[in-house]
Amino acid sequence: MKTHKKITINALIGVFLLFITSCLDDLNTIPIDPNVTTSATVFDDPAAFKEALAKVYATLAVTGQQGPHGQDDLGGADEGTAQYLRQLFVAQELCADEVICGWGDPGIAEANQITWDATTYGPKLMYNRIIYTISIANEYIRQALPRIGNDPERLQFIAEARFIRALAYWHGIDLYGNIPFITEEDPVGKFLPEQGNRIELFNYVVNELKEISPVLADPKTIEYGRVDRASAWALLAKLYLNSEVYTTTGNTPGTPGWAECITYCDSIINAGYSLHPVYQHLFLADNDLNNPEIIFAVPYDGISTQTHGGTSYLIRAQVVPTQNPADFGINGGNRGLRARKTLVQKFYDPSGETDTRAMFYTEGQSLENTEMGAYTDGYAVTKWKNITTQGVPGKNGDRTDTDWPIFRLADIYLMYAEAALRLNDDAKINKALDYVNLIHERAYASDPASGRIVKFDLTLNFIIDERARELYWEGHRRSDLIRFGLFTGGGYLWPWKGGTLEGQGVENYYNLYPIPSTDINANTNLVQNPGY
Repeated sequence: MKTHKKITINALIGVFLLFITSCLDDLNTIPIDPNVTTSATVFDDPAAFKEALAKVYATLAVTGQQGPHGQDDLGGADEGTAQYLRQLFVAQELCADEVICGWGDPGIAEANQITWDATTYGPKLMYNRIIYTISIANEYIRQALPRIGNDPERLQFIAEARFIRALAYWHGIDLYGNIPFITEEDPVGKFLPEQGNRIELFNYVVNELKEISPVLADPKTIEYGRVDRASAWALLAKLYLNSEVYTTTGNTPGTPGWAECITYCDSIINAGYSLHPVYQHLFLADNDLNNPEIIFAVPYDGISTQTHGGTSYLIRAQVVPTQNPADFGINGGNRGLRARKTLVQKFYDPSGETDTRAMFYTEGQSLENTEMGAYTDGYAVTKWKNITTQGVPGKNGDRTDTDWPIFRLADIYLMYAEAALRLNDDAKINKALDYVNLIHERAYASDPASGRIVKFDLTLNFIIDERARELYWEGHRRSDLIRFGLFTGGGYLWPWKGGTLEGQGVENYYNLYPIPSTDINANTNLVQNPGY
């Protein structure tokens, strides 16, 4: 099941949202009119458990109760711009060495140049999205827990909601560090949340995932679009991959989690996943079908899951005027996103004839990113499309069917390889070499043997570049660069880093985004991140 494609978010969800934001003293007041549904009665219907869970999932995909816009979740923001994955892309990719955006929208120039502050529009939107998702998950858990009974399926639904909450907390830990900490045990709308310590939040999310893992479905046994045990393993692997970053305090280095990362990568690798035979098919309109590589994705449907964010944003924004939008299954392009030359130069042969992952459109485009606002400055990218593997356009030329993979096996292979290298474990490095060569054999499809590397080639420098080649424009890059010590400072430069064409070093405090000034001013329990 594509969760958002096949679960109807009906009037019950309106009730669900009503008690999210209610400040009434008694949220469980039962009305005299039997036709009125409240939080006290909504879960009396067994089907409501799953229908309400759809809203928890939907916080990642859409922006309100009416697609592509209308009845928005977050008031006061452009609804399409404020979509969760769209802002995650901005927060993880626009600031790094893979993509540049030429739009003049608020916050875009600051993201391109790493010059944001506590009042900048984009970081505020992502922060609000994270808090909103956590709040929705909290309320689902709060209302559903007393009504579990002896039903194991309901307990699994709650575990899935806890996973979505853990995912949002992970993004908060990664992007902002010390964010407000709220759970289902806290009152609704009646308090100023305490600020969570980044290390304590890290430990909380790790423990949550370990606790819910046995309750989640076995890998590959549940409807598509819902999380299973492998999803929890993948998020645990990500947390441990970055644990040294997340547990650093001032000048005191954090605790690495390379061995734990490998443990969870092993669990996924042994669960029956395999690489999709064709790289680009991972990013097409039917990437939900017969896809052995995707562990967890946010599903989209051009008819029933419409948004100005998600893959609709990504696909439309990458198309420049000299391209034919029909080749991407869309009615028109928005010419906003192009590749920074540092991404193109990661490929030994950027034509795509050797490494099929190099999907660049060069006609009329310059390699150089001389002007941020010039759509001809920077190669266009053709990785994402609203076209099926059979060449058929998606259902809707304005809204896409293409799902957004959050976790996939190739990433797990590369995480394993990095952790093995950092551990300097020879046996694991040998296994890692095999995994990387599986990725390369797919990439070098016309001559797989030519893509194979030898053990001498497998270094940490290779890994950080390989992660760019394999995972570009998927929402990982900023975190990867921070983990390798390359995001801030002047040791590694890319066009417009620090606000100059040639790139210049930036202060280390940019490794975290600021807590938005609006939240700092509203909540006296919060302390701003250093440097802002």
